[in-house]
This record gives sequence, structure tokens and C-alpha cells, in this order.
Amino acid sequence: MQVNCTSFSFVSSMLHNVNSAKSAMSTSGFQMYFWLALLLCNFRISKSLPMDSDTLLDIKGYLKDPQNYLHNWDKFHSPCQFYGVTCDHNSGDVIGISLSNISLSGTISSSFSLLQQLRTLELGANSVSGIVPAALANCTNLQVLNLSMNSLTGQLPDLSALLNLQVLDLSTNSFNGAFPVWVSKLSGLTELGLGENNFDEGDVPESIGDLKKLTWLFLGQCNLRGEIPASVFDLVSLGTLDFSRNQICGVFPKAISKMRNLWKIELYQNNLTGEIPQELATLTLLSEFDVSRNQLTGMLPKEIGGLKKLRIFHIYHNNFSGELPEGLGDLQFLESFSTYENQFSGKFPANLGRFSPLNTIDISENYFSGEFPRFLCQNNKLQFLLALTNNFSGEFPSSYSSCKTLQRFRISQNQFSGTIPPGLWGLPNAVIIDVADNGFIGDISSDIGFSVTLNQLYVQNNNFIRELPVELGRLSQLQKLVASNNRFSGQIPKQIGSLKQLTYLHLEHNALEGPIPPDVGMCSSMVDLNLADNSLTGGIPDTLVSLITLNSLNISHNMISGDIPECLQSLKLSDIDFSHNELSGPVPPQFLMIAGDDAFSENAGLCVADTSEEWKQSATNLRPCQWSDNRHKFSMRCLFLVLVTVTSLVVLLLGLACLSYENYKLEEFNRKGDIESGGSSSTDLKWVLETFHPPELDPGEICNLDIENLIGCGGTGKVYRLELSKGRGIVAVKELWKRDDAKVLKTEINTLGKIRHRNILKLNAFLTGGASNFLVYEYVVNGNLYDAIRREFKAGQPELDWDKRCRIAVGVAKGIMYLHHDCSPAIIHRDIKSTNILLDEEYEAKLADFGIAKLVEGSPLSCFAGTHGYMAPELAYSLKATEKSDIYSFGVVLLELLTGRSPTDQQFDGEMDIVSWVSFHLAEQNPAAVLDPKVSNDASGYMIKALNIAILCTAQLPSERPTMREVVKMLIDNNPSSTTGRAKNKTDK
Repeated sequence: MQVNCTSFSFVSSMLHNVNSAKSAMSTSGFQMYFWLALLLCNFRISKSLPMDSDTLLDIKGYLKDPQNYLHNWDKFHSPCQFYGVTCDHNSGDVIGISLSNISLSGTISSSFSLLQQLRTLELGANSVSGIVPAALANCTNLQVLNLSMNSLTGQLPDLSALLNLQVLDLSTNSFNGAFPVWVSKLSGLTELGLGENNFDEGDVPESIGDLKKLTWLFLGQCNLRGEIPASVFDLVSLGTLDFSRNQICGVFPKAISKMRNLWKIELYQNNLTGEIPQELATLTLLSEFDVSRNQLTGMLPKEIGGLKKLRIFHIYHNNFSGELPEGLGDLQFLESFSTYENQFSGKFPANLGRFSPLNTIDISENYFSGEFPRFLCQNNKLQFLLALTNNFSGEFPSSYSSCKTLQRFRISQNQFSGTIPPGLWGLPNAVIIDVADNGFIGDISSDIGFSVTLNQLYVQNNNFIRELPVELGRLSQLQKLVASNNRFSGQIPKQIGSLKQLTYLHLEHNALEGPIPPDVGMCSSMVDLNLADNSLTGGIPDTLVSLITLNSLNISHNMISGDIPECLQSLKLSDIDFSHNELSGPVPPQFLMIAGDDAFSENAGLCVADTSEEWKQSATNLRPCQWSDNRHKFSMRCLFLVLVTVTSLVVLLLGLACLSYENYKLEEFNRKGDIESGGSSSTDLKWVLETFHPPELDPGEICNLDIENLIGCGGTGKVYRLELSKGRGIVAVKELWKRDDAKVLKTEINTLGKIRHRNILKLNAFLTGGASNFLVYEYVVNGNLYDAIRREFKAGQPELDWDKRCRIAVGVAKGIMYLHHDCSPAIIHRDIKSTNILLDEEYEAKLADFGIAKLVEGSPLSCFAGTHGYMAPELAYSLKATEKSDIYSFGVVLLELLTGRSPTDQQFDGEMDIVSWVSFHLAEQNPAAVLDPKVSNDASGYMIKALNIAILCTAQLPSERPTMREVVKMLIDNNPSSTTGRAKNKTDK
């Protein structure tokens, strides 16, 4: 047993003093004093350990540990054996608790303050919520406090008493209130992280400059504005400076050059102006430099090329111009280089990548010209090569044939000529190959068969010739093949039929010949098929009827003959063009309804069987089929007989109706329990009220609505705010548009009235009388989601931060999941949109106007339902809504929450909706461009992950969309309040 403790020393000293006084003590007496010393020492240890054990067990009680890491935190183990606990070897005191990244949730106990000797407390990268207890300030021996990447909220308590702190990381939480200026009193800090929180908007505190020992400063995305104070540039020990994603303004600070130890500068997504000063080149340790998404201008100083340790260089989305410094080509550590969306011009540095392990380069949307650099993949590390929309010319370098690491290869919209090296077609890891909009000649090499991971192939608008290679059939993951406007010849390879994932096949404007291969009908995922402007012959294969997901079919301007297969009418097509061919026979009537006669023009043999007045108005350019005249005469004789019969029946039915009406009035007069209305005609009009939830309602009060209380008007009726008398609360009353289906409506409303879910607007009652119908709902105070996304609070801050938006998305998803999976039969909403999502005082989402159109199918209410921009693409050709249609609409709402834009925003120029707009930016490797800058949190990953969920929900094919159960799970896993495993490396962005 080790007994090296203060108590033992103290007792030994006492014994020594006694012996020095020559006290008469026997041997047994000495032994008694020795054991007394041991007893006092053990008392010190036994007193410490049980106290610490009780404290730790209390702390455990506040935490939830789903993976059972804290299984040995119990009374049967010493606290020094507890998982993540460190004790002092001498005193036995608990001095360290490290529980980072183990999926903990729950709250932080104030009992931490009882651990007086605690030096390290690390709870980072968990899902701990609640507030930081003020009592934590009593742990005055703390040197390291890391609570980052959790879900902590509230205002930070004053922890300035922790004067021994060296590391304070509270970043990536949801703290609010004033920025904690008290941190400037912690003069011993070497690392400070307060970024990614929701502090009140304010200037950067000048007192941050008092923390002279700082080596790491992370203040990104915490609502800072104004210029960076000059005092910050006196932090000469600083290695990382991160003020990204704020509203920092002013010219790029030249004083940053004083910070000679800087190796990482993160100032992206601010409002910086001016030019990059040449003094930046004095920061010889600089490895990572990101000033993207600002308003910087001018040319880059040539001295930048002297920063020999540069590894990451991101300056995209600014207004830089001129040529890039040639010295950038000499860098030996460069891994990621991004200059897209600037105005750079001239020749590109010829040697860039020649001496460095370059992994990513994006130089798109500039004005670079001349030859393309040859050495970007010199060291076989390059995965992303993006050089779209420039002025590069000449032949593309053959050196890239051996660049087998490429995943995204995009050089479209340049002025390249010559052939593409065969090896560049066979990239075994490529997901996208895009060489469109150039002047390439030659053909697609058979090496394309080696690109087995290829998802998208774009070769349109070039001068490619010869046949399409049969090896295309090996690309089992290919979804898009766009080869239009070239000079391809020969037949369409039947191997195309092997591409089960293919959704878009565009081969228009070529010289293809021969028949349409029946094998195309095996492309079971096909959505858009365009074979126009070729020299195709033969008939339309019946096998196309297997393309059940096909939305658009264009075979115009060919030499296709024969009949149009009538079976194709079963396809849910919304866009058809069969014009300028040699087709004959009758046009299927369903196709005429969809596309009109223009889609069948210039086919001399086509005719129309229908010769009705409706046809004469809609199909003027198509002749009637020869047998339709006799049929028309026969139809007229039949019509005459039918009219005589119908007239006789009408007279008989009118008599019966009069008799029934008299009986009905008599029964109504004698019926008991009717409720009279409060109007002037109360003696004639009777009301029937069905209630499902409190409060107690008076029909006279409900139907007597005041126009001044009108709060909304939609496709199913007007909505009023009604304050009930006698303090019974406030309700919302929807007066439905007058219809003749009250009995059917009443039956289905009974079903809706039984629905009880916190995320579905509660239906309190249904009132019907005569032709009037009223629905009484709970009243919510914060209006609808559409308005809330656009409302702003103080200083231009949005009403809905990302935390609120995320919770709203989860709430709506849970409501839809209930309708789809927990109701029997399932209820399909059919009109999910942001105006139908209401928010209560706690911003809990309430799904409104659900189910009625679907539930009363077969009645007049079962007409076409939905709102432009939210409707799934399959609803363009079918009235049959499914759960997958709702999921698409939810995906659009999720995109609204992420982008802050409406589904048909004017900035889309009417040519695309929000789904296609987002897809365009994702294809350009630029997801951050679509996120709402007022709440964007792309570095933490939450919004990017939510964006991926929205993309899944808005897939073109219904079968590719997840179920609502899956959506809810994905959203909860990505919720900042519940997510796990969010560890963040301070050296990585």
C-alpha cells in the first residue's frame, strides 16, 4: 500500500518531535503512532474517493448513454477505474474526465463543481443539451474545458473565474445572448473556440487581443460584424485565425502579415473588399488560405507564389482578375486549388500540379485561354478536375489518359478541338465525364466500357462521328447519356437496353439510322427519351410500353413508319412529339389530349377517328379516318333515340323529385334535436354539429363570422379567426366553398376528427347546414411556414434560425409519417406546401388542410389537387396521387427551409423550379450556393446533409424516393439536437 500523503508526513513529524523531547515511549507505543498515521492517510483517501464516486454517479444520472460506455460507473468500481476518468496518483482526486464522441445526450450536472481538483473536462462531439451550469465556475483548477459540437443552449455563464484555463472550446452549439466578452480575462488561454453559435449580432470585441498566448482562434459563424480589430493582429503566436461565415467587412487587413506563425487563415463568406496585399507572402508558414465568397478584387500579387507550404488555396466567388501568378506552378504541397467564379484571364500557370499531390482543382467560370495545363495529374492524386466555362483551346493533353484517379472530369463550354485521348474515356473511378459544348472530333472510344462507375456522360454539341460504342452497355450505373447535336451515325446499339438505371437518353440531332432497338424498352428507369432529328426507320417498337416511368418521348424528324401502338396510351406521358415521320393509321385519342395535333403533323398517313365538335376545335390539321363518316351517321341515329328516352325519364324524375321534396320538408319539420342558427333565416335552416375535441362550441357563433377576422383564403375555403365567448379560447374556422357533397364530406370528416398527432392541426368540429360547411380547428399564433421563412427580426436576423427550421422539418415529417403509416387506411395529403404548415407559439409544426381531397375520392372534391412547384412530376400525367407524391412535396418544403426561396422563385427565370435549380448547383459541385446565407451552416454539415435528404425526396422516379419512416429517421439523425458522432478536427474545414 502506498502511504505517501500529507497526513502521514504530518504524523511522522509529530513522532519526531516527541522523540526529540526524549519522551519515554515503548516499542508498542511507537507502533501505535505508526498505525495512527496510516489511519489518517487512509482517511484522507477514503474520504476523497467515496465523495468523488457519489459525485460522478450523480453526473451519470443526468446523462443518457445509449452505447453503454459508462457501464462501469457504479458503486462496485473505484472512480479511478471509471471509463474516461483520470485520478491523481498521489491524492486520489479526480483530475480529468474525457467523454468526447461517445454518443452521450442528456444535460450537464452542476455536480461537476464538487470536483474541486478537476483539470480537464471534455464532453465534445456528443448530443448533450440544456445549459452550461454557472456552478462550473467553481472548478478553478480547470485547464481544459471542451464542450464543443453539442446541442447546448441559453446564455453562457460567466466563467472568468477559471483563470487556469488554457483550452476553452464551446464551438458548434446553440448558445445565444451576448458574445461572452469575459473570455478576454482568461489570459492563459492558448486555444479559444466560440464559433458556430447564435450570439447576438455585434462587433468583434477588441479585448480578444489581450489573449496574447492564443495559438488557435475559432470565431466562425457567430454573428460578428464590422472590421477585425487591430488588436487581433498583435496575437503573434496565433497559428489558426478563423472568422469565416460572419459579416466581417472592410478591406483585406494588411496587418495580418504581422502574424508570422499563421498557418491557417479562414475568412471565407464575409463582406471583405479590396485586394490581397503582397505582404501576405511574408507568412511563410501559411498552409491553408480560404477567402472565398467575399467581394475581393484586383490581381493576385505575384509574391503569393512564394508561399511554399500552401496546401489549400480557395479564393472562389470573388471578383479577382488578371493572370494567376506563374509561381503557383512551383508549389510542392498543393492539394486543393479553387478559383471558380472570378474573372481571371490569360494563360494558366503551366506547371501547376507538376510538383504537388494535387487532389482537387476547380477553375470554372473564368476567362482562362490558351492551352490547357498538362500536369494537374502528374502525381496521380487528382480526383476532381473542373474547368467548365472558360476559353481554353487546342487539343486536350494526352497526359490525362493515365489519370485513373479522376472521379469528376468536366471541361465543357470551352473551345477545345481535336480528339479526346482514348484513355480519358476509360476512367475506372469516374462518376461524371463532361466534355460537352466544345469542338471535339473523332469518336467515343470503346474504352468507355472501363468507366464502370460512370453515372453521367455528357458529350453534346461537339463533332463526334461514327457509331456509338456497344461498350456503353457495360455502364450499369449510368443514369444520364446526353450525346445530342453531333454527327454520330450507324444504329443505336441494342446494348443500351442493359442500362437499368438510365433515366435520360438524348441522341437527337445526329445521323443515326436503322430501327429503334426494341431493347430500349428494357431501360426500366427511363424518364426522358429523345431520338429526334436522325434518320431512323422502321416502326415504333411495342416494347416501349414497358417504360412505365417515361415522361417525355420525342422521335420527331425521322423516317419512322407504321402505326402508333395503341398500347403506348398506358404510359403516363406528358410530352410527346411524333411529327415529321412516315407514320400512318389512327392517332391514339389519349395522345391527342396530351399533345395536340402539332405533335403528329407532317405524317401523311395519320388520321383521327374522332370527328366530334371537340375534335374539330383541337385537331384541325389531321384528317378523319375513312370509316369515321359512316360511324358518324350511325352515331346520330343512336343519339336521337337516346334523347327521346332521356326526355321521358327527366319528366318522370321531376315528378318524383317534387314528391320527395315535400316528404323531406315534413320530416325536417318534425325532427328533434336540430340546432337552429342565429341568422335571420333560423326558422328555416337547421345546423348539424359534430365535435371531436373540446372546447364546447355554439353553432350560431361559428356560422356568424365577421369579415374583419378573415386570416386566409385557399383552394378549399376561407379561414377566420374566431374568439369564443365566455373566455373559451380562440379557434380557426374554415368556411368551405359551397358544394353538393355534404353527406360524403361528413363521413370522411369523422375519420379526420379522430386523428390525434402533435404535428397535425387538430380538427375540433364539423358544422353543416344546407349548402354550408364549416371546419373548426385549433388556432396557431405564428402563422404559416411560408411567411415565417421570410420574416425578419432585429437587425435583419431571420425569424427562423437553422435549429428552428430543422425542428420544423422533423415535425412535418412526423405528421406525414403518421398519415402514411399509422392511419388505416392511409391518408394521402396531396397538397403539402409551406402555406399549409402552421406554427404554434413554440414553433411546433402543424400540418393543415390534409387528406380531404384524397379521402373523398369519387366526389366532386376528388378533382385535380396540388400546387405548382410542389407537385411530383408524375402528377403531370396522372391524377393518381400516392404516398410518394407527398414525399416529393415534402422534399420541396425542405428545400424551401434550406434555401429560403419559394419553389418558383423569380430568380429561376421561369425555366426551372427549385428542384432543378438546386440540382444544377449540385452538379456544379457548389452546394453552398443554394443555402440560405442567413442561416447557412455548411461547415458543420447539418444543412448539407439535409440537402441530400431533400434530393432523395425529390427524385424524379417515385420508386427512388424513401418512405416517410426513412425520412424521419434521416432527419432525426441529422438534427443538431440529437445528432451523434460530430467530431471535428481543428485542422480541417
